[in-house]
Amino acid sequence: MAERLSARAALALVTDDFTELPYPAGDSGPDGPLGWDGYDAARARAAERTGESESVVCGTGSVDGTRAVLVSFEFGFLGGSLGERTGDRLEAAHTHAREHRLPVAVLVATGGSRMQEGMLALTQLQRVARQSALTREAGLPQIAVLRDPTTGGGWATLGAGADVVLALPGAQVGFAGSRVRPADADPAAYTAEAQVAAGAADAVVPAGELRAVLGRWLRLLTRPSREPAPVPEPLGARDLPASGRDAVRRARAPERPRAGAYLDAYFSERAAISGDRCGGTDPGMLCGFGERDGRTIAYAAQAGTATRPAGYRTAARLLRLADRLGIPVLTLVDTPGAANDAEAERQGAGAAIADLFGAVAAARTPVTSLLIGEGGSGGALALAAPGRTWATPDSYFSVIAPELAAAILKRPPERVAETADQLRLRPQDLVELGVIRTGDQMFPGTGDRHP
Repeated sequence: MAERLSARAALALVTDDFTELPYPAGDSGPDGPLGWDGYDAARARAAERTGESESVVCGTGSVDGTRAVLVSFEFGFLGGSLGERTGDRLEAAHTHAREHRLPVAVLVATGGSRMQEGMLALTQLQRVARQSALTREAGLPQIAVLRDPTTGGGWATLGAGADVVLALPGAQVGFAGSRVRPADADPAAYTAEAQVAAGAADAVVPAGELRAVLGRWLRLLTRPSREPAPVPEPLGARDLPASGRDAVRRARAPERPRAGAYLDAYFSERAAISGDRCGGTDPGMLCGFGERDGRTIAYAAQAGTATRPAGYRTAARLLRLADRLGIPVLTLVDTPGAANDAEAERQGAGAAIADLFGAVAAARTPVTSLLIGEGGSGGALALAAPGRTWATPDSYFSVIAPELAAAILKRPPERVAETADQLRLRPQDLVELGVIRTGDQMFPGTGDRHP
């Protein structure tokens, strides 16, 4: 079991200059709004034991150089449960964040809504959701850090609803708390590690690294810029392919530079998001935010494998977050196509691809795309920005793979090369067709790298 930190101990992990906010006054009368016998006494014992007067502590502090509104739950105060006064504090924290244009980081440790306040406690989830939505509309990032335990409505609003979700190792995380889940439930499914594997959280971060990681995220997400992302330098071949077959061969070559190499060369540092928040992850779609020349640029990069539905949904999630925060996006296109197995269909491949097409089409922030390898049909096109896509010399883009085109046309295998030429899939063909843009990414020394 993970260590259960107090609210103040959790804050000490991430900041040295925490300043508490003033809290709204309020009292529901003797033993709370329901007149629950012994509720006042329980709160008094919790206050004496923890030194806190409620289940959350709210304030501001610098996290590795970036100022933020910080909210930390005190699990020792009635299980970190949410009641009316908790809602008052959370609303005040979000209001302060919007008024002062600060990001919000919530260090969550809660068992859910407070039973002694009944439905009035449960409706605080709606209140919290409303405040989070207003902060989101204001273009301010929200980051959750899941501590032990994070369950119930606190997980389903403050935790899972954040833009980026980090978690401490071994933390119990799940909608169902340990006392209410089925007796035969696998406890391993209710952990931070399981939530990352299921795409519901982005990363597990050791306590000793939390300040640096949280600080990096806060820094990256609070630097809006409407300048487009520069197009990366090609890392592979510089000469253009002689034929369609040659273009396909070079794009499929195992030694060709892949997305990881491009991202390493492009960014001085980067932080990854993971998962589609629908139960899936795809290691073949790399998404996150990175720093280049003091600017933040978001990225979504295919890693050369068939892209799965979770990959498309994760990329759409990245596009929408970057768009809301005013951060430019770089996409790297490289896939033989969308995964087309039965499981991909059951996971909603068509809907996931459509969602990404929509996210790219609706983006107000500039999106820059570079084809770095295979461009296999709509599964690749979904990640490409219309009118703002470039290509490296060792790439191709095609309506369909030449082998499949030949098969559909009932041509023998020896006519695949001819079919590849007819498809006009080479980079120079794509320029002539107006599908991609030209510049020194394809022809070194002849163009402006800042489109």
